[in-house]
Amino acid sequence: MSALAVMRLGRIERYVLTQQIKSLAVALGVIASLIMLIDFVEISRGVGSNVDLPLYRIFGLMLIKSPSVILQLLPFVFLFGTLGAFVSLNRRSELIAMRAAGVSAWRFTLPAAGLAFLFGVLTVTVLGPMAAAGDGVWQRERARLSGGAPTAEASQDAVWLREGDDQRQMIIRAERQDPANARLQDVTFFIYNTNPDGRREFSERIDAATASLSAGRWRLTEAEGALIGQRAVQYATLDLLSNLDDDEVFERFARPQSTPFWSLPNQIQRIENAGFASTAYRLRLQQLLATPLVFAAMSILAAAFSLRLMRLGDLARMSVSAVVLGFAFFFLNQFSSAMGSAEVVPPVVAAWLPPLLTALAAFTLLFYTEDG
Repeated sequence: MSALAVMRLGRIERYVLTQQIKSLAVALGVIASLIMLIDFVEISRGVGSNVDLPLYRIFGLMLIKSPSVILQLLPFVFLFGTLGAFVSLNRRSELIAMRAAGVSAWRFTLPAAGLAFLFGVLTVTVLGPMAAAGDGVWQRERARLSGGAPTAEASQDAVWLREGDDQRQMIIRAERQDPANARLQDVTFFIYNTNPDGRREFSERIDAATASLSAGRWRLTEAEGALIGQRAVQYATLDLLSNLDDDEVFERFARPQSTPFWSLPNQIQRIENAGFASTAYRLRLQQLLATPLVFAAMSILAAAFSLRLMRLGDLARMSVSAVVLGFAFFFLNQFSSAMGSAEVVPPVVAAWLPPLLTALAAFTLLFYTEDG
């Protein structure tokens, strides 16, 4: 008897999951279609107004740009999809029959949340890196089509680097960079030494016409250096030890949204080694780690709001409340991200607080609905 009950419940759970998957597919199709339509119009009016692009080219740019935006809106896919599935089951009185037969709401809401959690893991580990790669291609193509010569424009920006170890630090500023010849131009090196008490003190400044990095050494030409309290010394060429890779000097770091999940830890380390702030990348990493919890929380939230019996009324009001709460989570997440990017709160708190609050609200509502 017990085995038959378990088998019966298993069929119910599979049936509910099947309905949820169908509803999620519809929600994903609607949201993806809207996003791709908006991106198509945006590319046509933006990039397409600067250069003459054929229709298939615009469509190709749309296909590499849209996935990253679609993934950002996947929480709403699970909110609307799960809500639609459970409201449909409720309208057909199937949820009423399940609960009248003694099936707890937890038996079909937790599998739905588990499906969302697994899809969140798949999104972070597989779909996300693919979308990030597409976003990177889109950014480069947009710069190339709109600017004509992005590399030449970027070469006019000042370059700041930092390198060294516990004993010696160098801050490097170059007015221009020449990637074609792998060198920096109009360069200034600020050298700091670490005292025995652990404090760093400025010790030397070196100005050079050019600086090229090769085999762990900076080769400076037409250099002039001066130690504190001493006269300047002229050098035709001067070599300085370096711990930077040759490519890091001219490589621009991809923006956090264009960095795949698997590359974020190394990217954070490289950015910190170069002396730049990695807050945005740390925040992005923590947000990706919290993605499965976000999807699961949205599914539980939608299910909890749609379990009210039709005969008790207010199902429409409860459904609207679920949508409003979902949008409230979105704005809370955006606000928390802004606070994290501004370093007002730690990236871990900024990334995990909104999904944790949403999950707690969903579980609280489900406990109240199920157990009164």
